[in-house]
Parts: sequence; structure tokens; C-alpha cells
Amino acid sequence: MRDPLDRIIIFDTTLRDGEQSPGATLNKDEKLTIARQLARLGVDVIEAGFPFASPGDFEAVQTIAEQVGTPDGPTICGLARATGADIKAAGEALEPAAHKRIHTFIATSDIHLEYKLRKSRDEVLAIAPEMVAYAKTFTDDVEFSPEDAGRSDPEFLYRVLEAVIDAGATTVNIPDTVGYTTPTEFGALIGGIEENVRNIDKAIISVHGHNDLGLAVANFLEAVKNGARQLECTINGIGERAGNAALEELVMALHVRRQYFNPFLGRPAESEEPLTNINTREIYKTSRLVSNLTGMFVQPNKAIVGANAFAHESGIHQDGVLKNKLTYEIMDAQSIGVNENQIVLGKHSGRNAFKTRLKELGFELSENELNKAFLNFKKFADRKKEITDWDLESIVNDQIQQPPELYKLELAQVSCGDRLRPTATVTLRTPDGEERTEVALGTGPVDAVYKAIHQIIDLPSELIEYTVQSVTAGIDALGEVTVRLRHEGRVFSGHAANTDVIVASAHAYVNALNRLYGAMQSPSFSAQAEPSVTSRV
Repeated sequence: MRDPLDRIIIFDTTLRDGEQSPGATLNKDEKLTIARQLARLGVDVIEAGFPFASPGDFEAVQTIAEQVGTPDGPTICGLARATGADIKAAGEALEPAAHKRIHTFIATSDIHLEYKLRKSRDEVLAIAPEMVAYAKTFTDDVEFSPEDAGRSDPEFLYRVLEAVIDAGATTVNIPDTVGYTTPTEFGALIGGIEENVRNIDKAIISVHGHNDLGLAVANFLEAVKNGARQLECTINGIGERAGNAALEELVMALHVRRQYFNPFLGRPAESEEPLTNINTREIYKTSRLVSNLTGMFVQPNKAIVGANAFAHESGIHQDGVLKNKLTYEIMDAQSIGVNENQIVLGKHSGRNAFKTRLKELGFELSENELNKAFLNFKKFADRKKEITDWDLESIVNDQIQQPPELYKLELAQVSCGDRLRPTATVTLRTPDGEERTEVALGTGPVDAVYKAIHQIIDLPSELIEYTVQSVTAGIDALGEVTVRLRHEGRVFSGHAANTDVIVASAHAYVNALNRLYGAMQSPSFSAQAEPSVTSRV
């Protein structure tokens, strides 16, 4: 029998479900960088990937298990369908971790049974406990998910959960796979499981939910009130379709409103003890890192981490905040790691000061990465009088997320104006070392640059997104550019930052094309897009 938990376990699936966002594919090094930051953030469980999906995913999970899954680190989890091959791959990939978990799943809703699995209820009732028992041969920590639980028949769901708990499942996760339920319904579903599953006291109830109706966070908070003690979420809420419940929103809701939630966890209402193990001061930095590495910008009005989350334009609001922040702010920006004084370094700062500040910001770079980042810092410092923490984060994130430099931008030069046809001259170094220069006209300077690049890198692709965002205020602010290209149904993203937005645009486009070019050279390129191994929990 488990002891009642008086805190919430945070299960982060940014590296698994979050990576399923179109265009958010991460390589092994990028996954490792995010995993290290998630450990600093204080998440309890990192779902590092789906080992059976591809050799690359297997290697990424294994690397994270080795380097982040230390004895004092988080539990490292791998996803597996309820099949022997999937579970075996997960068990082998997770082997190096001090604390490891296999998360296996099979659908339980009638619509999934009929149209996807083509199996009967009795077949699923036999498969689920058998595969949980097999997973137990690799680790004692096994999680089971009845996919599409939100649309499953409750009585059948209870039977499946009882069977998998008897087989050894230590966590049972209840996914609202398609984001269909409302808070009242989802809370009642969790409450029904607490009341009707005979052996539920032997497992932790977890929840996983998608945001198709914008209700994921509300559903989770209602689930907490009804007995859920693990929340499966992602940084910035990224994930399939409309995304997942956002980690930062859940954690800060539980933090700011802990006096409301305390009684539901058996605590005195006035208790000031945190309800999660999250270091909230790492939230903003983690959000920025994930945004930069995935190329998925955070909308300005996004709760907690959006650029406008602590901004005030209304005169009435400004007057109130100046008198007392509590008039219009329910939390302090510093509580999520946003410092009011961002000015840190300038062009006269040395390498040691640069390295020290990066370490304070939580970046651990190799000597090679540090050298490259310092050179970029010096270039930016020559153009900007003062370099802020935000600038530093952008410089470093831009450095560590670069794809292999197959094509290298050597020159990007444009001429444009109200009486000129935008013209771009671009020079690229090709993978074989040749320098090629092309000139092109466009409807604007960026269009001209991209046409010139395309004349050199002639890869079949469609530009589906181009976004620019200022990192800081001022005429000399760094501009971050993200582009997304589509090729045969797959999306490739590129990202770059520069004080010259045209240069940043050129670098971002070349980065995306490098990702596409590199993928096309891989013999497993077609296999990696195989839909049969895509998870939908």
C-alpha cells in the first residue's frame, strides 16, 4: 500500500510528446541540453523519448540515461507501446539510468479498439497486464497508460487498471488523448478511479492531457483535487496538435494558489511548503531554451513566460503597480527567473567574466562551444553598448543548437529602398569546400536573400513559416529569426540571432536547409517518417 502523497510529481514529456510538434524535431545533443536544464529545473521524471521509434531516439534516450540519470538526478523514462519489441528497446536504452521507468500504453476507448487496434476489449484486457509484467523484468518502476481514457467506458477502464496494477504497474496515467473532456468531467473520471479501482492504493494516479479546447491546465488542476498526484506536461505547452498542459502554468498555479490546493493534499491551508519540487527561478530560462532549440516562439500573451506576462501599458495599471506590485501582479517576475536588471557585460569584458556569467545563467559549455560563443559575444558587443542576460542566452542558444554546417554562409548583402528593386548577393561555402555566389531579385530583402540561397542549395522544399522576434528593446536589439521548411510531409526548422535581421534570416534559412540536406543523406530518412511508431498518448 502506498503512502498518500502530499506533493505533486512533475513528469516532463517535452522531449517525447513535445518533440512531436511539427518542426520541433531535436537531435541528440539538443535533447541532452534540454534534459540537463530540466534536471536543474527540478522535474521528477523526464520522458526522454520513444526508443523503438528510431535508432536516433534510442541513442538520445540512452545518452540522457547515462549523463542526466545520475543517482541524485531525475527518473529517466522511455515510452513503449504494449509490445515486446517496444518494451525491450526501452529497457535497453534506459539501462544506464540510476532511476528508470518504462511507460507502456495501449488504447481502451471503443473507437480506438475498432478502428485503430482492431482488437476486442478482452484482447486488450489480456495484453495490458502481460506487457506490464514484461516491463517489470527491466525495472520496478512501470507506468501504464490506457490511451484515450477520456473517451473510454469507465467500467472497462476500471477493469484494465486493476489488471495492470496487479501485474506491477506503480503509476497509472489517465490520458485525455484528444483534449475532449471538460474540468468537471475529468475530475469526475479521476474521482471515479479513486472510488472504484480495487487496488488503486498501490499506484500513483497520473494525468496527461492535450489542449485542443484550451482546457488542459484546468483539467489537471481539477484532477489534483480528485486524487491525481502526477502531472504529465511540457515546457511552453508544446506537443501534438494544440499541445499539452504547460508545465509553467501548472507549477505556478499550484505555487501562487497553494493555500487553496493545500487541503486537497492533506496539508493545513496556511502551509507555505511548495507543492512541487520545481525550482521556479529556472522556469523562464527553461522556456527560452526550449523555444530556441525547437524554433517554436512563445506568444507574447502566453501565461507565465510570455513577453507581456509582466508588462503594463494601461495608465491605471502602471500607477497601481508603481504604488504596489500586488495591485496588478499576483506573482513576482523574479520568482520565475526574470531579473529586472538585465545589464551584465560589455565589449571590454573578458573570457573569464563571460564564462562565469554563463555558468551563473546555468549554461555548461564545452571548451569548443565556449570559444565559439565568446567570439560571437565579442562580435555582438562591438555593435551593442551593453549585453543583457537575454542577449547572452540568445547568443549561446544560437550556438548550441546549430545543425552540422554542411553549407556555410560567407556573405549576405542586400540593396533595397522605395525606388529600388530589392537585390541580394549571397556567397555560400558548399560541403566540398567550393564557394558559390548568386545574385537574385525579390519582393523584399529577405525574399531576395532566400531566392539567392535557393539558387545555390537547390533542395525541393516549401517555406511554410518565417518569424522574427526582438530579444531585447532598443534599436540595437538582437533579432531572432525562425524559419520552417516542409519536404515530403516533414518539417525542418532553422534558427539564428543577429543584430542584423537580414543576416539572421539568411543564417536561419541555411540552418533549416542544412537540416533537410543532412536528413536526406541518411539511409533511414524515409523510415524516420514511418507513422506506425508515432505515439499518441
